[in-house]
Formats: sequence, structure tokens, C-alpha cells
Amino acid sequence: MKIAVAGIGYVGLSNAIILSQQNEVTAIDKDIQKVNRINEGVSPITDFEIQEYLSHRQLCLRATTDRNDAYGGADMVLVCTPTDYVTGKNGFDTSSVDSVISDVLRINQKALIVIKSTVPVGYTEKTVKRTGYGKIVFSPEFLREGSALTDNLHPSRIIVGIPERNADIVDQAEMFAGLMKDGALKKDARILITSASEAESIKLFANTYLALRVAFFNELDTYAQMLGLDGSVIIDGVCLDPRIGNYYNNPSFGYGGYCLPKDTKQLLAEFGHIPQQLISAVVKSNDTRKDFIAERIIDKRPGTVGIYRLAMKKDSDNYRDSSVIGIIERLNKQSIKTVIYEPLVEEETFLGSRKVSDLTEFKKISDIIVANRYDAELDDVKDKVYSRDLYSRD
Repeated sequence: MKIAVAGIGYVGLSNAIILSQQNEVTAIDKDIQKVNRINEGVSPITDFEIQEYLSHRQLCLRATTDRNDAYGGADMVLVCTPTDYVTGKNGFDTSSVDSVISDVLRINQKALIVIKSTVPVGYTEKTVKRTGYGKIVFSPEFLREGSALTDNLHPSRIIVGIPERNADIVDQAEMFAGLMKDGALKKDARILITSASEAESIKLFANTYLALRVAFFNELDTYAQMLGLDGSVIIDGVCLDPRIGNYYNNPSFGYGGYCLPKDTKQLLAEFGHIPQQLISAVVKSNDTRKDFIAERIIDKRPGTVGIYRLAMKKDSDNYRDSSVIGIIERLNKQSIKTVIYEPLVEEETFLGSRKVSDLTEFKKISDIIVANRYDAELDDVKDKVYSRDLYSRD
């Protein structure tokens, strides 16, 4: 089967690799550097298993910037382009998804279009009605940055949402789910065929629940700090309950990254006039946590605050919507001098703060070092470090 994958991010690339084990896959992106790297067998994103598969596995995968090349003759097109939340719009910017669908319908009106990008609830139904093209389904992804391929190889579930429950589209939805299952190492993942709007809702509610867990344990940590208690002891005791479990429980400066900030805001927007309190609280809690962390740093009256890494977690190359950025912004508003150590930043400054490339110099000039996630390379200045990471110091 010929498959095109639009968007070479961690979602698109991990799906392309899964499917290219047994199908002919063409990945398409506007970024020629990403395209060239894939064709050279090099991953353009930080993900160990993606690089392993590109280097050592037999894949029928190539990349291009040519839309006609990618979409022409494709039996299926996966749309994996980014959809950012726009505050003024009070919702996702779906223009990149709209553009891909428009290109596909212009070039090839036979392909099944599978939307993997996160979209507002009702988007798939509206797109089918707007275009008059019924072969569009929505399949949410549940992937972690840095472990996207691992999660696709070991799926918790495979969900495909269809706009209408007719025999043709159900068969094609099941066919796509089967292709994903065939490419996985875990073969017992449950397949759910739902309505498109139900699948879109599943994605938003799943990520908001994860954000809720992060927010919950961050507030537990805030409570422990204020009362002089050991937060790790409380967390361990709480999480020994099997109904709660030991995951998403390490305190941080707040949830961030590609998905959780935008998906929680989108879900809140979806509620509209529907009664709710919890979803609003999840969104607000993230700002409250950043305020609290910034206040603790300011209370120490530092001359220079060193920000150690911007990325949300270790081995990640993403710092978009990082909670650390929120801390920097709050410190800047209080005219606190900050310097940043982040090898991923190429510019000399970031948010008005000077980037320090040499780690030794960074440690020397920083009165306090703020680290969302602790690293062993800070061991020699441990007394300077402020972090709420309770489980990475051992």
C-alpha cells in the first residue's frame, strides 16, 4: 500500500516508520533539512528508537517536499501537521490541516485521509460537510516526546473516529487500525472505532487528565514546601495505592510541551456554557504553580539567576511552551537578572536573557541555578540548585 505522511514531527515520523515496515511510505514536509536528513537515514528529532529504526531497520521510507509526488497515487494520507492554540481565536489554528486536505483533494480524490493532528471537537464532521469528501477519519495519537516510536510500537489503544457509520468508511477505518497494529510489537492493543467527534474528545480529555495529574502533584509539592514536609514521602505514600499508581507524579514547574498546554485550553473552550469547574482549575493551576515557583526564587534575593535548560524533560529537544519559560518571564517582570544555559538555543539571547554556552562559566556566575529537571552535571553545585524534581537526584 502507498501511504503519504504530511508533517515530519515526532507524530508524523513515528507513524511513517511504523507503516513503512510493511508499506511504501513517503513523508512530506516544507523543511528541506528535515527531508534531507530522513533520506540520509538520520532522525531530525531527538528520539533514540526513531534513529535506531532509520539506521538499522529495513524500511520502505523516503521524504520529499513535492506534494504531487507524495499525494499522487497514495492510497492513504496521514495528516500530522501542528495545530497551535490561538488565544484570540479561543481555539486551535487548523490551517495547516486544512491546507493538506485541500492539496490532497486537488491531487488525489481516491485516498483515505487520516487526521492525526489534534483538532477541535467536530472538526472532522465539518470538514467532510465542507469538502463533500466522505473518506476522512480522525485517529488520535497518544505519544510522548522523545519516546514516540516506542509508544507506537507498544500502543495502549488504537482509535479511529469516522464521520458517518457507513460500511465503506468503517471497513477503511478498521483497515488503517490493522496497519498500525501490524507494525506494532505489541499485538493485543484494543481497537476502538468511534464517531469522529468522540475520538476528538478522547484525545482532549486524555491529555487534560494527564495535565490534571501533573497539576495535582505540583500542588501537593507546594503544600509540602509551605509546611516544611518531605513531598517525596507524601507522594510515595499516596502512589502506593494501586488505584492511583506511580506515574506522572514527579513535581515540576508546571506542565508544558507540545500537547498539554494547548489541549487543556482547547478542551476548556469546547465546554463553552457546559457546567464545569475542574477543567478551568487545571488550566489555572498551571499559572498558579509558576507564580509560586517564581516567588520562591525571588524570596532568595539572588543577584543572578541561572536557568539550567529550557527543555521540558531530559533528552528532549523541545522547549516550546516549557514551564521554565513562564518562570523566566515572571523573573524578568521583577527585574531579576537571568542567564540561560541551553545548548539548543542558537541565539545569543533568549527572552532578553543572555545565553551562556560554557557550563563552568554558567555555574560560576549564577547565584542560584533553577532546574526544572535535575541532572548529574549539577552535582558539584548542588547547594546552588533550586529544583522541585524529587526523583532525579539519586
